[in-house]
This record gives sequence, C-alpha cells and structure tokens, in this order.
Amino acid sequence: MRLTYQPWGATLAELADAGRRAEHAGAEVLWVSELHRSATGTAAALAGATSTARIGTSIVLAFTRSPMITALEALDLDELSGGRFVLGIGSGVRRLNEDWHNVPFGRPVGRLRETVRNIRLFWDACATGAEIRADGEFAPMLVRGYQRPYPVPQRPIPVYLAAMGPLMTRLAGEIGDGWISHELCSPGYLREQILPDLTLGLDRADGRARHDLDVVVSACCAVAADPALARRRAAGLVGFYATVRTYADFFAFHGLADDQQAVIDAFRAGAGAGQLADSVSDRMVDALTMAGTRDDVAARIAAYDGIADTVKLSPPTHGLPPAEIRAAQDEIIALIGELTGASA
Repeated sequence: MRLTYQPWGATLAELADAGRRAEHAGAEVLWVSELHRSATGTAAALAGATSTARIGTSIVLAFTRSPMITALEALDLDELSGGRFVLGIGSGVRRLNEDWHNVPFGRPVGRLRETVRNIRLFWDACATGAEIRADGEFAPMLVRGYQRPYPVPQRPIPVYLAAMGPLMTRLAGEIGDGWISHELCSPGYLREQILPDLTLGLDRADGRARHDLDVVVSACCAVAADPALARRRAAGLVGFYATVRTYADFFAFHGLADDQQAVIDAFRAGAGAGQLADSVSDRMVDALTMAGTRDDVAARIAAYDGIADTVKLSPPTHGLPPAEIRAAQDEIIALIGELTGASA
C-alpha cells in the first residue's frame, strides 16, 4: 500500500513545510482539502515546495466552479508540479452547495458524470482547438475556436472521485482513475459496503479491471505514546460527523447508533465544536480512526492491506489548538518515515 498524507498548517508556509517534510519521510502523495482554504491555491503552494510527491486535491468541489475552470486549474497545477497533479473531485453535500455557494445540487451522480466528461473532453481538445460539443441534462458544453497556447500534458491527468453512497461509489468505479473515501472509513465498511459497489461500477465499463482503480482510504490519525491522549485528539472529528444525521447508517453499521445519539444530544444541548469530543466514546474512536501508539497505528494501517491501495493519513484538527495539531502532525510524519524506511 502507498502511504500518503494531508498536511496541515496555520499558514500556507507552514502547510508547505509540513508537505515537504512528509515528502522526505516517504509520503507518495500530498493531499489538500477545500473548506478553510481553496484546494487549488493550497495545491499550488505544495507544488512549489516539493519535487517528487504527487499533489492531489481531496477534494475540489465539482459544482461550485465550471468544468472548464476546473480543467484549466488542473492544467496549471500539473504544469506547476511538473506533471505530478491528481484531480480529486466530489459533489459535496446539498447544504454546502445550495446554502453556502448558491449553486443547484439536483441529482449529483448524473451531474458529476457529465462534469468529469466535460473536463476530460476539454483536456483532449484544448491542444488542437477541436470543437467540443457535449449534450447533457446537467452540464451541456459547446466550445468553438478555443486552443490553449501553453503546454498540455502528454498523458491524461488522473481523476479521482470522492464517494460514500452506493450510486456515487459505482460511478467512481465506472469512470474514475481512483476512489477517495470519507475521512471515517473502517476496514470492515470498506470491504462490505464500498468494494462491492466499486466492483459493480468497474463491471459497467468495458475493459476496466480492479487494477485500473486506485482505492484511497482516508483516515484521521493521532499518534501518541499515551493512547488516551491520541484518542482524545481524534475524538473531535468523530464528534463533528456524528452530529450529521446523513451518517446514521454508517454509525449503525459499526454498532454505534446509541453512541452517535449521545453526541447528537450533547450538540442539541449546546455543546460547541470544541466540546463534542467529550461526548465521543472511546469505542467510536477505536472503530473509526487510527489513534494510539505508533505500534497501534501501524497495525491499523496494516488492516487495510489487500483491500485498499493507498492510505491517506491526516492529523486531527477539530476542537484542537494549533500546538496540539502540530504535535499530532509531527508524530504522523515520523511514523510515515518509520514505516517507509526513510527515517532509517
């Protein structure tokens, strides 16, 4: 399995430094998210600070920018990184799209299918100036007389789809170069709920097989000599997602419905983001994150062997002060170096 990392920084300079250190430790891909920063801006910072690790977005929001803008940003980032860019793209949720960005959500599976199609059509045509004519229910596209006067990659930029529900997961298997999991994804959930749908998607596409899809499992990771400290650092992320009713089936799958309800009750009673960790049980953290000593976390990474191709580690951030996030990040980068042999 490939070990990859999503760096954190209170500033872009700090984030870039963390990415550089993770690259030196052996992380094969550095991922950036889109929430408190733009994914494309952060990816550009990492591209300039590194030289060997691939740079991936996990994720850019698919519907808050046009397919052409996404395609152009990807081309620029691929140029900046010297051909190391991976476009990870996803729909986000309805509230984020409609309330935060004032864009329609509609039927996200069909819309994402057409969005990815248009991005790839643009990449294929922009070097030659060929006309792009694509019909569709969600994202029709007509481009005439456009030719990019700058270098265009000689190989396709990989497109990874983020997905959790069965229909979107099947789409990832059908059209994606990779699939990216939610931040909480246990080995059991991946094996029983995700891989069957990815296989169904692969079966829909002629000539595609399992080796054509990079299965990327995301994991909130907290490493500390004191396992209790590691669990408390990771608990805030679990608490954040436990307040979202959309994930009820996910928590129920792990036998954590009552534990989730306890967090919801605390949230409704006025607990803020910084206090939710107090309502998260240790068994929730153990089931859904990688938290514990270095040996504990190494064993949890190994549990994905044979079912995932890539593990994406990220430090806990929810409800934690910067000093604790930095400490957690340093521990993860050290563990990556230990596991890859780069620290030897």
